Amino acid sequence: MSAQIISGKEVSAQVRERLKKEVEAMKEKDPNFRPGLVVLQVGDREDSNLYISVKLKAAAEIGINATHMRLPQTATEDEILQSIRNVNNNSSVHGLIVQLPLDSVNRINTEKVTNAVAPEKDVDGLTSINAGKLARGDLGDCFIPCTPNGCMELIKQTGMSVAGKRAVVIGRSKIVGAPMYDLLLWNHATVTTCHSKTADLAAEVGKADILVTGIGKPEMVKGEWIKKGAIVIDCGINHIPDSTKANGRRVVGDVHFASAKEQAAFITPVPGGVGPMTVAMLMQNTVLSAQRFLQAHEPGKWNISYTKLNLQRPVPSDIVISRSCVPKPIDCLASDIGLLSDEVELYGKTKAKVQLETIDRLRAQADGKYVVVTGITPTPLGEGKSTTTIGLVQALGAHLNRNVFACVRQPSQGPTFGIKGGAAGGGYSQVIPMEEFNLHLTGDIHAITAANNLVAAAIDARMFHEATQSDKALFNRLVPLSGGQRKFSPVQINRLKKLGIEKTDPSTLTEEEITRFARLDIDPESITWQRVLDTNDRFLRKITVGQSPTEKGHTRTAQFDITVASEIMAVLALTSSMEDMRQRLAKMVVATSRSGVPITTEDLGVCGALTVLMKDAIKPNLMQTLEGNPVFVHAGPFANIAHGNSSILADKIALKLVGPDGFVVTEAGFGADIGMEKFFNIKCRYSGLRPHVVVLVATVRALKMHGGGPTVTAGMPLPKEYTEENLELVEKGCSNLRKQVENAKHFGVPVVVAVNAFKTDSEAELQLICKLAKEAGAFDAVPCTHWADGGAGAVELGKAVQKAAEAPSKFSFLYDTELPVVDKIRIIAQKIYGADDIELLPDAQHKVDLYTKQGFGNLPICMAKTHLSLSHDAEKKGVPTGFVLPIRDIRASVGAGFLYPLVGTMPTIPGLPTRPCFYDIDLDPVTEEVIGLF
Repeated sequence: MSAQIISGKEVSAQVRERLKKEVEAMKEKDPNFRPGLVVLQVGDREDSNLYISVKLKAAAEIGINATHMRLPQTATEDEILQSIRNVNNNSSVHGLIVQLPLDSVNRINTEKVTNAVAPEKDVDGLTSINAGKLARGDLGDCFIPCTPNGCMELIKQTGMSVAGKRAVVIGRSKIVGAPMYDLLLWNHATVTTCHSKTADLAAEVGKADILVTGIGKPEMVKGEWIKKGAIVIDCGINHIPDSTKANGRRVVGDVHFASAKEQAAFITPVPGGVGPMTVAMLMQNTVLSAQRFLQAHEPGKWNISYTKLNLQRPVPSDIVISRSCVPKPIDCLASDIGLLSDEVELYGKTKAKVQLETIDRLRAQADGKYVVVTGITPTPLGEGKSTTTIGLVQALGAHLNRNVFACVRQPSQGPTFGIKGGAAGGGYSQVIPMEEFNLHLTGDIHAITAANNLVAAAIDARMFHEATQSDKALFNRLVPLSGGQRKFSPVQINRLKKLGIEKTDPSTLTEEEITRFARLDIDPESITWQRVLDTNDRFLRKITVGQSPTEKGHTRTAQFDITVASEIMAVLALTSSMEDMRQRLAKMVVATSRSGVPITTEDLGVCGALTVLMKDAIKPNLMQTLEGNPVFVHAGPFANIAHGNSSILADKIALKLVGPDGFVVTEAGFGADIGMEKFFNIKCRYSGLRPHVVVLVATVRALKMHGGGPTVTAGMPLPKEYTEENLELVEKGCSNLRKQVENAKHFGVPVVVAVNAFKTDSEAELQLICKLAKEAGAFDAVPCTHWADGGAGAVELGKAVQKAAEAPSKFSFLYDTELPVVDKIRIIAQKIYGADDIELLPDAQHKVDLYTKQGFGNLPICMAKTHLSLSHDAEKKGVPTGFVLPIRDIRASVGAGFLYPLVGTMPTIPGLPTRPCFYDIDLDPVTEEVIGLF
């Protein structure tokens, strides 16, 4: 009786159909996901092209995104290796095949090339690591070479158990023979490998219950050699002459098929046997790799370990604590929290930037819980919002086992060398390394400085050139001849469209259109754009520019702001994508023309260049806490003339990474009346995110000051009222706490009060604050000792936040942006500050009329007032009443997307004190450690 034919075509079709369903199942879980395969070919061999086309076709049928990467014959070994490294680092590729042979005119070490493929992407199973795992029997932790794997599938089709059977493998190649031996062995067969030196090959073959051949010798194995009832798997592909064929030859295997099928019970044909299975197993390995990738990178599944703090008493300085903890390598932390290697750009060992594509990859992932930390009205004694933010994150992560991210602002270097110091938190709740955090970080602020000052230079240069040239000369220089033709740049086309001129050929513009296009006609008195510097320098608050003789008398009075006051910083914080940032940068209004038309950076032609300067700054910066929690440090807009919150992008990426059961804790600048109100009405309006909990930070000392405590002088000992128990002062000061709880509840979000405890606070004072906070409507109120104890000191706060996050909330904005500008300002003044009314001074009323006319009246409001009082008078503590809020002027940050009314006067670039911090700062030339920083 003839052997039963094992059809590789039929079995491979079944495998492909199964794989197709598995790919569809993966896509159902994540619609953006597709298994990725790259076939790398060197040269242009005809046979290789044929094999590759078969693989690409099979991949397309299954739903695998397959790419043919073709290198020329002239490719060097280094070029091939670099191509492989690039694919290894591409997280969208799960399988990489190096098509052999390598058809290069240069000498190539094939072994080196195949071993350069990342083992987790080696779907051919040819790397030494995968071969070694197979040899050791680690079948579930490696990729099995495709041909042997296909052979095993065909053997399984016979229904015969492999265990205990005698198997003979003829051939010992790395692709077929050697791995086939290992595979049969670890499936419990007794295996013999035969080769060219084997004595009496026919006798060895005759013992085989299972015979696998892969020697490349046409019809070498005769039927009479084969044991009756054996399984014969023929991997040979050989060509022999055949005059009946059009090409004069036909394909045969290593086994003489006609005679062998009379002996065997099962046999594979050639062609149509092992060949189709090899391709099917390649697809199977690729799908398996994609499944392993998804399992290893399951959103919200973190593999993070935390750093145990070695608490010292008394608590050392911040810098000593920071240096006592060795940070994790930032690439390891990134991997622990589910970031892919190609989503992370390393800036040394302790900081990195994260690619925006992370949001796209995790788009289907549900967001975590969103928590904002704010405070009572600030005092010179400090409330510790940053410290509480970090302490809460350490508690939720290291002590309560939740995925948690901190998102904080990047501090300006100005205060670092001035008087305030850093903003990394403090004590045992801080971001590390604090020197990196408080100094250059990754250069984002420098990028903003460069971009901002490019705009300033463009404004003055444009006014100068318009004042010294005719319309025609100006136009000819703006649209210069190139190759005998004038051509508009894309940004100039946009200006033409804005003017209603639907033309793209410069030669077709009329004289009137040339004038309208070329002349911005900026009113110098209307310029709102200032130069910036990230240094405290009071002598730049008012300057004169253009005094050089080369500027021909075109001088004007101007000023410098500190960099974090730049609108570009606010744009960075509020943008949602690279495209959105480009549009926002283009919409920034820098001045008004003499005819009342707003002049934008796009009119100046500079917006594209700004986007180039900001292309890296838009990526959030990854750092860590003392206990090893991840922290995004990104953007640092002023909290008075801007909205005082870290970036939307950092929050969005973090919310995806933590997963639905995790937490993202961010901080709003100044008190709840300033930073929190802007967080809700501006940041949440643009981000579309909805917060779950407000954490309101208070201290006994600060509340005593709000209760009428004596003035505090920097550098002098605290009056005894602040170091001794005084329940009366605390109770009076809780009026401010009560008002800020009320302010948070205006937005429908649960409030947890965190009482940041100091060693001089009495238990009675702490409990009184908690009692009054709850009576004021707080969901809970908890004393915390995270400054001294790290995350352990904020565990109760963390538990309260978890409970509050599950409580019902009805978030709503304070006002509708479509209301008139004056009404929106009045709502904030009355509901948040407690004012009786507002008063618009003449400049402010003029701006209301102007901005409404220019179409900016529907923007949110960003109040610029003192942070030291709920009113406009910094000296009035507690909860001032009976006041009318004066609005001195109104400015527009159109690109960022808000109007900011000015309440009183405030410097936009700080000055240096008599003894700045820089007196103590130095560098140890031996260790290169920073000395004297905090």
